[in-house]
Amino acid sequence: MGFEVNIDIGGTFTDFFATRGRSDVRVTKTPTTHYDLSVGFMKGMADLAKAYGVPAREFLERTQAVHYCTTVGTNALIERNGPKLGLITTAGFEDQIFLGRARSWADGGSTQANKDLARIERPAPLISRDMVVGIHERIDSFGHVVSPVRREEVLQKLQLLVDRGAMGFVVCLLWSFANPDHERRVKEIIEDEYPEDYLGSMPVTLASDVSPKAGEYTRFTTAIVNAYIHGVMADQLGKLVNELRDGGYKRPLLLVHNTGGMKKVSRTRSVLTHNAGPVAGLHGALTLGQAYGYANSIFTDMGGTSFDIGVVTGGELRTYDFIPVIDRWRTNIPAVEVKSIGAGGGSIAWLNELMGKAVEVGPQSAGSMPGPACYDKGGREPTVTDADLVLGYLNPDNYLGGRMLLDPDLSREVIERKIAEPLGISAVEAAVRIRRLVDARMGQEVFNEVAMKGHDPREFVLFACGGAGPTHCCGFAPYVGAKQVIASPFSPVFGAFGASTVPIRQVWEKSRAMKIFQWGSQAYSGDYASFNEIVAELKDLALRDLKLEGYGPDDIRFRLELEMRYGMQFNLTKVVSPRLEVGSAADYQEICERFTAQYSAIYTPEATFPQGGVNIECFYLTASVERPALTFTAREIAGPVPPANAKRPSRTAYWAALRAACETPVYVFEALEPGNMLDGPVLVEAKDTTFVVEPGWRFTLDAYGNGVLEQISVQ
Repeated sequence: MGFEVNIDIGGTFTDFFATRGRSDVRVTKTPTTHYDLSVGFMKGMADLAKAYGVPAREFLERTQAVHYCTTVGTNALIERNGPKLGLITTAGFEDQIFLGRARSWADGGSTQANKDLARIERPAPLISRDMVVGIHERIDSFGHVVSPVRREEVLQKLQLLVDRGAMGFVVCLLWSFANPDHERRVKEIIEDEYPEDYLGSMPVTLASDVSPKAGEYTRFTTAIVNAYIHGVMADQLGKLVNELRDGGYKRPLLLVHNTGGMKKVSRTRSVLTHNAGPVAGLHGALTLGQAYGYANSIFTDMGGTSFDIGVVTGGELRTYDFIPVIDRWRTNIPAVEVKSIGAGGGSIAWLNELMGKAVEVGPQSAGSMPGPACYDKGGREPTVTDADLVLGYLNPDNYLGGRMLLDPDLSREVIERKIAEPLGISAVEAAVRIRRLVDARMGQEVFNEVAMKGHDPREFVLFACGGAGPTHCCGFAPYVGAKQVIASPFSPVFGAFGASTVPIRQVWEKSRAMKIFQWGSQAYSGDYASFNEIVAELKDLALRDLKLEGYGPDDIRFRLELEMRYGMQFNLTKVVSPRLEVGSAADYQEICERFTAQYSAIYTPEATFPQGGVNIECFYLTASVERPALTFTAREIAGPVPPANAKRPSRTAYWAALRAACETPVYVFEALEPGNMLDGPVLVEAKDTTFVVEPGWRFTLDAYGNGVLEQISVQ
């Protein structure tokens, strides 16, 4: 049987989830090598080959698919190491990206930074002002040509950008989403005058290709971000693909998208790779929830650097980010909403002198190199992982299954020096405060994320994922109101596991304002052709792209979503359309009723106002090809008592609920059998994580091998 490999690169570790025949699973983790991501990548591939007992080359030759959640583009933005770009726009709008929007200085900033108005600064632009030129052309809001593009002017401005060192070009003209002809004409002129053998690989990015949606500023920034990270991604992914091919891999590399799908590298817009790992994890939670029959679930992933939160409602990924921000730039990509905060195992604890030496955790992270102090790689700041080690929850000799040894003395020393001594408390008390603070912050963020969408968090099941998720879930779950938490055996590599469940999918979008219910006449529109023409245009794009990937029309499933609003409203609500085409007033009525139901669920029925008219503002067509599902085989229930070989020597751990340290039972996760129950306080050590079962909680291994934690009493 062939292999399938799924990879998720995180800030601290690179996670691998491999299957043989979609059932025989192997997982591994390697430290993320930020200096060259391919080093950690290929190390993980070699580890997987060893786990399956086959030579590395044979493993790659038999690998049928590699699904990759990459952070290359995001890192390029953070480090500002992208190419020097030139921007060509409509004359008079050269300062658009520098003026921004009302609070563009706050986009992507932390809550703490945004409150410090005296010192907050706008982010440095990705394109400097001297690299922006305007051309005299104009298309109106209806897509009609008012003033044509003049070739001589384009060549003059183009030469100016080339002389100033442009390594790529971004073309963003007004109303290009309504009529892209002028942008395409500019690209033709550039390619005619400077063919590839003259300029080399200097891409031309059109805003109408990357973001055919209304909104000048977000359309401009989306195209610029895409162009900025394109070159870096092309270099690094090109190197990675070459190494895979040299090693024996013969198929294309598939990139996971933040839209909840994946495509080949050659068919991927760079901007869609941002935050792909958390979105893949959310899709994994959706898959597990469906296996359990849960319609509503909360996905949480506590890794080394961040804590990710996503929500599944009605058994679907329905929530899209209203204002997707990439680094410090507001965009308008159709990304599935996953919120991330700086709270992970590597988050640094520090004293806020301005708040009377209050303990703070994050958002700064120690990353993988040097990492927490206990890694003994040069880390000199106390982290959450150091606190967990001081409290006795982690086994210093069995971290990552014994592949990494931890030094508890270094953890204690750095916590004493940086936190305990300045506060006049013990190292244990300082560690308790660090852990309690990060748990409270995560729990409150989860509660807010669910409640602000109009849901009761107590009606959701909570999935605790990430390497530190099972270690902290009993701490943050009470803030959410969750009485039951599920932690998969794949939790430490859940983003990679989620990538194995993601379908071949892409989203095509187009802005078009349509009034389908008129406020004046209180009647439904009779214009069906405009609606159907847009859907037909998007379907043609979908069929063209997926045909290039080897799929026929019968393989593809379509779903239409509409961004809608009541007349004169600003905010939009995304609704799944009950039909792909319309042909009667009854069809429009059905769409309006679906919108009203969705609006009511979010804002309450009293907030609906159909009398004000109902408008469609944007069309989103999702085309997907389903893949064979992973198989989850239920095992026979063995009973509540763990087998003798699952027990390990107990160790001393401090429990805040008991206000004391005590000898705590320790069990091996892999040796437990379905039905085994353990009441806290107890520690369950898995290969890549540790389940910290606090007093008042019960751990049960279910038939699918997942750890189920339930609160049985309130301490």
